[in-house]
This record gives sequence, structure tokens and C-alpha cells, in this order.
Amino acid sequence: MSSNTGNKALKAGAWYTVSNFLMRSIGIITTPIFARILTKGEFGNYNNFTAVLSVLTIVITLNLDSTFISARYEYEKSFDEYILSVLSLSTLSSMIAILALNLLYPVLASVMLIDRSYMNCILVYIVFLPAVNMFQAREQYYYRYKMSVFLGCLVTVGTTLLSVLLVTTMDDRLTGRIVGSLIPTILVGFVLYFVILKNGKHITTKYWKYAIKICLPYIPHLLSMSLLNSMDKNMILRICGEEDNAVYSLAYTCGSLVTILIVSLNSAFAPWLGKKLHEKKYKDIRDFSVKYILIFVSLAFMLIIFAPEALYIMGGKPYLVALYVMPPVACGCIFQFLYTMFVNVEQFSKKTIGMAFASASAAILNYVLNAIFIPRYGFIAAAYTTLAGFAWLLLSHMLLVFVYKLHEVYPYKIVFAAAGVSLVVTLGVNYLYVLSVLRYVLGGLYTIALICGIIKNKDVFIQLVKGKKNV
Repeated sequence: MSSNTGNKALKAGAWYTVSNFLMRSIGIITTPIFARILTKGEFGNYNNFTAVLSVLTIVITLNLDSTFISARYEYEKSFDEYILSVLSLSTLSSMIAILALNLLYPVLASVMLIDRSYMNCILVYIVFLPAVNMFQAREQYYYRYKMSVFLGCLVTVGTTLLSVLLVTTMDDRLTGRIVGSLIPTILVGFVLYFVILKNGKHITTKYWKYAIKICLPYIPHLLSMSLLNSMDKNMILRICGEEDNAVYSLAYTCGSLVTILIVSLNSAFAPWLGKKLHEKKYKDIRDFSVKYILIFVSLAFMLIIFAPEALYIMGGKPYLVALYVMPPVACGCIFQFLYTMFVNVEQFSKKTIGMAFASASAAILNYVLNAIFIPRYGFIAAAYTTLAGFAWLLLSHMLLVFVYKLHEVYPYKIVFAAAGVSLVVTLGVNYLYVLSVLRYVLGGLYTIALICGIIKNKDVFIQLVKGKKNV
């Protein structure tokens, strides 16, 4: 990769990460507002709605944009046509789902625990969401970022303003929250659909076979991941009630900021990784991944240390009872970050069948542990059962990449060290929450050390921000 291309990739990747983070974190950014406007019951029900949204999005859209990491190189001259073709496949899947789910709603209602009207809101949203995701991914692969940033800001600001307006003016505040969170993305997706149509020009069904072959094994992986993130809330709602679900959901939402950072960073990291894997430059990947892991884990530790303050800002004093949920949730996010790096390698190699088995087994493990421990220890147990699921996933994906003889891509010792230190911090920080003065002292020292590390390496950070360094 030329120096100029590398610079463009870095600059585009940095801005794309910001844009992606804005779009995906809007629900969390607005949490402090809605946690105070909505009742705990309404807040808990909205989080159940988002859990159903997550599952249906994966199943119906087929997550076809995940194929771009390999399709970008295999169909380089017809990439726009490929994007339009897989978008049409996603639309076809959405139309079938609208018909099927409405016919089956009487049977599914007791499982989803949402009204038919809310389900149909989700289905309309799912029709247009892939256009947004695919356009954003296309821009990233072509190293363009200005439109991505604009769209990210547009959706973020639009969702925030509309949601607040509807919640404060409608009698049914839950409906206002749901509708306000969906409409901006639907409108932007509608416009982008025609942009993709104009760029692609032709729909070619031969691309469907290519995409489905990669995605079908990948869907159980994503579905299992979504179940890992949503199963806890559903089981807490059933076993412990709406208020406990609301408390747990808010703590999980705080931790989800880390998850969204993972997705956003990975959206920028994956194209660079794909290029390096294509060129078989494994040493470049290993060298960069050490810094990548260190930076991410250091930032995640900040959330663990200052969890009480994060909870107070997000929800206020009523939600501080969820304090001890935060460390295992944040640690689970670190494990998720680590195994996502290995998942990228599996995706590029188009070896996605093993991913499905790993994720399905993790979801089953999580369900069994939830069924045993939530009735005994309440909602706090759910955070630790999810952490166990993520630990299992990390080990599984590391083993899969080793079996595929691609283990030279990442430094395994560094990965194990990061996971081990994260577990120690997670368990140890629980004792600091009752010793506020000591926690503030240690937290202050940690913050100073982090800032000093940034200052010491300021040239690297400046180069990364300005896009002057060819990674």
C-alpha cells in the first residue's frame, strides 16, 4: 500500500470511527434524559424492545455487509453492483419477514413481549437500515469519510431531538421513545437506497450465492451474540420483574458504550486488516495489534474504576443499586473486543462455520447459567454469566484461528495477558467501591498515568489524527 493510500485509509478510518460511534451510541447518549423522564417500567420495556430489534435485525438483514471484507477484493471492479445486489437480497428477506411475522404474531407474542405495532415499526426500520450500513461501509472501503460524518451527525441529532420531543408531548411516552428512535434512520435509509441504486445500476443474483455462503454460517454467530446480550434482560424481566430489568439494563447500557466503541473501531480496523491479510503482511498486523489492544483495555478500565459516577450520570441515584453489574459487563466487553479480532480473520478467510458452533455453545452456556443463578442471586448474577459466555467465545475463536493455521496473525501471549489482567481488575475493583477515598486516589493515579502515556506518545497520536502515519 502506497504512503498516500495509507494516509487516506487512516484519516478515513479515524473519521469513520467517530461517525459510526455517533450513530450507534445515540441510545446511550440520550439515556440520562430518558432514564429520568420514563418510569422504570417504561425504561425496562424499551430495553426489551431494543433486544427484540437486535435479534430481528440480524436474522432478517442477514448481515450482508459483513461480506464486504472479502468481496471488496474479489469483486473490485464491480463492487457497487455487488452492494446493490446484496441490498436487494436484504430487502427481499425483509418483505418475507413482514408477511411471516405478522401471520405468526399470535404465536410469537408471548416470546417477544412487544405489541404488534412495535414489531411492525421494527420491520419497517429493518427494510432501510441495511442501506445506511452498506453506504457507510462503502464509503469506508473507498477511504471517504465526509459524507459518513455528516450522516452520523444527522441521524444522531435527529434521533435525539425527535425522541425528546415525542416523549415529552405524547401521552404514550414509550411509543414516543420507540418511534423517535427509528424515524431518522428510516428517512436517511430511504434516500441512501436510491443512491446505492444509482451507483450499482444492475442487480446480479450470482452475488447472492456468494454472500449467502458466507453469511448463513455467520448468522448463528451474530444471533447467539445478540442472545448473549439480550437473554439476560428477557430472563430478568420474567424472573425478577420490570424494575430489576430497568436497573440491570441501565448498567448494561453504560457498559455498552464500550461495545459500541468496539464495533466502531472494528469498522475502521477491518478494511485495513483485510488489506494486510490479502498481502500476507502478518508482522504489520501483530505489531499494530499490540498497541490496539493496550489502548482499548486501558480505556475500558476507566469505565470499571469510575462506574459509580457513570451510573449516577446516566440514571441518577435510583440506579446505583446496579453498581456491581458494571465490572463484569465492562470485562465482558474487553473479551468481546479481543475475540472480534479473531472473528475478522475467520471472516476474511471465509471460514465461518466454526463461528456458528462457538457462538451457539456460548449462548447455551449463558442460558443454563442464567437459569441456575438469576433465581438465586438476582440480576447481578446475569452479568457474570454473560462474562463466562464471552470468555468461552474468546477461547473458542482463538482455537479456531489456531486450527486454521492463521495464529501467526496475532500475539497470543498478549491476548491472554490482557484477558487475565482484565479479570483481576474486575474482581478486585468490587472491593474498592466501598472505599471511595482509596478508589479516587487510585483512579486519579491511573488517569494521570494514562495521560502521561498519551503525552509521551503524542507524536504518534498526532500523526494518527492527521492521517500522516502509514500504519
